[in-house]
Amino acid sequence: MNNATRPVRITAVYRAPCYSPNSEANDRAVLDAVCRRLERRFSIASVAESGALPLPPAEAYVSMGRSAPVLAALKEAAGRGAVVVNSAESVALASRRSLLRRRLRDCGLPLSPDEGPCGYWVKRADGTAQTPADVQYAPDRAAAAAVAAAMRAQGAADVVTEAHVEGDVVKFYGVAATGFFRLYYPGDDGQSKFGDEQRNGPARHYAFDGAAFRHTMQTAAAETGLEVYGGDAIIRPDGTFVLIDLNDWPSFSRCREEAADAIAACICRKIQKE
Repeated sequence: MNNATRPVRITAVYRAPCYSPNSEANDRAVLDAVCRRLERRFSIASVAESGALPLPPAEAYVSMGRSAPVLAALKEAAGRGAVVVNSAESVALASRRSLLRRRLRDCGLPLSPDEGPCGYWVKRADGTAQTPADVQYAPDRAAAAAVAAAMRAQGAADVVTEAHVEGDVVKFYGVAATGFFRLYYPGDDGQSKFGDEQRNGPARHYAFDGAAFRHTMQTAAAETGLEVYGGDAIIRPDGTFVLIDLNDWPSFSRCREEAADAIAACICRKIQKE
């Protein structure tokens, strides 16, 4: 991008509260931190997702938005040559659990199985979880079918059912092409959105191949197109692991300042390549 005559313009799109259950302040804080770093070099404007349209003119968009109208506008902006992080296509895919699950399984990545002896998780698959009702545990197949039917009756266009996997719940955070990748045990620090991690009990810190884990989750993000990402996984007692959730732009609440450095670096690099 040629910014010889004026600073490159960046518009930051803040996530709507409905997409930040129990995390509104943390989601805002990480984008605030990224913007503080970017404003040292670029001209920054910010908008709330609910009032973002029409998008202000800009050469780059740094967006936590998830609504269909905002994603459509971001896709159009990218078509005109604007830098968009995360891309509209990657966010849309991450929000469609069934499509995402199919894509990652086709790539040979380790996901939670369809069947198992320890119960099931029923998840609304036509968007990200906004309330505890969007992700529910069921003790058996019959109960899972009943929960899925209730979700559909309440308007869910798609529902996925996955077997519960016993082991350590871990959360990971990453930023593409920066070397930034962090892993945490929510059972150790008590941070949780809906408390579902308690189903697995306290972390036992089973031994596992950290390099293989990192490579697997980075591959999952790359296959989805996400550059700023996070997710949840289970490490089994034998050290094998499965991916149970992949998210676009989490709050990075456990490592916000480090993550903001990496995200800003990622965006700067993309702008300079244009």
